[in-house]
Amino acid sequence: MTLALEPRFKRSISYEYRDDSTFQDDFARHAANHEFADITWYPSQHKAVYRIDDRMPRNATGDGVNDFIGFQSTLIAVSSGIRALETALEASRNVKGKCKMAAAEIAAKRLVGNGLRGAGGRLFTGYPVVGFQGRMQTSGSCARSPPTDTLSACPWDPRYKGLFFYESTAMFSPAARFRDFVLDVKRLRDVDPDSMCGVDAYNGLLVRFVKASEAYLGQPEDTVVVDFNYYRASDGSSPRLSQDVWEEVEQLAFVKHGARPHWAKNRLAAFRGVRGKYPSWDKFGAAKRQLDPRGLFDSRWSDEVVGGEEQLPKADGCALEGRCGCSEDRHCSPSKGYYCRPGLVYSEGRVCRYSVSQLV
Repeated sequence: MTLALEPRFKRSISYEYRDDSTFQDDFARHAANHEFADITWYPSQHKAVYRIDDRMPRNATGDGVNDFIGFQSTLIAVSSGIRALETALEASRNVKGKCKMAAAEIAAKRLVGNGLRGAGGRLFTGYPVVGFQGRMQTSGSCARSPPTDTLSACPWDPRYKGLFFYESTAMFSPAARFRDFVLDVKRLRDVDPDSMCGVDAYNGLLVRFVKASEAYLGQPEDTVVVDFNYYRASDGSSPRLSQDVWEEVEQLAFVKHGARPHWAKNRLAAFRGVRGKYPSWDKFGAAKRQLDPRGLFDSRWSDEVVGGEEQLPKADGCALEGRCGCSEDRHCSPSKGYYCRPGLVYSEGRVCRYSVSQLV
């Protein structure tokens, strides 16, 4: 590993809210024009939020902090209440309720500048917010729940039944693949816009830009990365509202458009065929055997993904937790009305879709 140091500098951040009609044509230009750019896409709301984020000299005015709203310590009653509300909406199949949650979440983020703060941690008062790189790159103050505060915690802390969700991350190169993916997701969104509110109630689809790497399992080309979070039931055998939509989005990314999976953020199904997506896979395997001949760093996950034991027998319900892509109804949850069906846009895909007509 090689580390490099550079002189301290400041950054200036603003968020610009736009209609998403030209998003698929704007993302590359935005990345080229701003050194630390990203874009958050809220498909159900037809909005894209562009982060205007550029390097500034050390003497630029401002001492701001980036304390992303989702990574702040939160009252336990609030995070538990949000989880309880979402669970109730899932149980009652209340898609419109999910859409209200999404709209409220986006409005709250906009009101507080997504967690940007002024000098001394003052509340957000307007753009741009300027601060030193070390305070603007770190994006949240809740690395762990505060030990002296019995009322607040990181919202994902499992001790308090707060937020609990999946995260999927797909990496596209060349950039044209991401453009085609966006157009397909828009087509899927237009079939039923409300079906995408579940992801917008979290962080939408966060689009980032990563430079090429010479690491064997790094990105061999400049890459567009998209992350999205969505509800996960406490019981792994419980299907999700709009389950088929997010399975189809995953299959659009990883299968149709050949995206590479993030090594730490995906369900097992995203890693099917991963070896063929890395030109230096064999070099990595050789280095692994040389450096760890006894497999001390192996795990069940690495056996399945890195070790190649991907073709395990498909169990009943395996698609619900993303351990497989469904090919039979039993891989979904037919007893709860979820059956294996073709995708709405990607017809070659197979997803677990809810159907009232087949319930006994």
